[in-house]
Amino acid sequence: MYVKKDFSHLKGMMGFSDNLLDIHFSLYEGYVNNANKILDLQTSLDKSSAEYAEVKRRLGWETNGVILHELYFENLGGNGMIDEGGKLYGAMSNFFGSFDEWKNDFVAAGKMRGIGWVILYQNPNDGNLINFWINEHDSGHPAGFNPILIMDVFEHAFMLDHGKDKPKYIEAFFENIDWKKAEERFR
Repeated sequence: MYVKKDFSHLKGMMGFSDNLLDIHFSLYEGYVNNANKILDLQTSLDKSSAEYAEVKRRLGWETNGVILHELYFENLGGNGMIDEGGKLYGAMSNFFGSFDEWKNDFVAAGKMRGIGWVILYQNPNDGNLINFWINEHDSGHPAGFNPILIMDVFEHAFMLDHGKDKPKYIEAFFENIDWKKAEERFR
């Protein structure tokens, strides 16, 4: 079962109104509640039924809605300054040519038309870093890859504060990254 985490410490973050964050937290709470309902419901259903199949299919959406929002909120609340002497900065520079080249690629993915997530992943097989565009919660994730930095680019993450100006939201996101958290996720 999932337990809703408290991210209220993010309120007051520059570029994110408290109203937007409250709405986003409420949406996250809905994923927690729905994932738990599905986990409960699936145990009582006939496993050969169409209803069971639909509930099972929905579980990935709701569960990833919980996990991705938690990862996203956890990597916010910082000052946006990465430790240039850290291992993550070095790896980004190594795999992308420079930190700026990594950032350009991540931002370009975030500015793409559509909804979803931009995630910096680490390949568990060779340690390489790669930015992915993930269209939906439950599809497109590279199996076994380690998520390091997560940016929500669904409209609910920015439209209340920035309208259709997704680049302005991305700037606010970068100003508030907690790079220490991203560094902890890097293996």
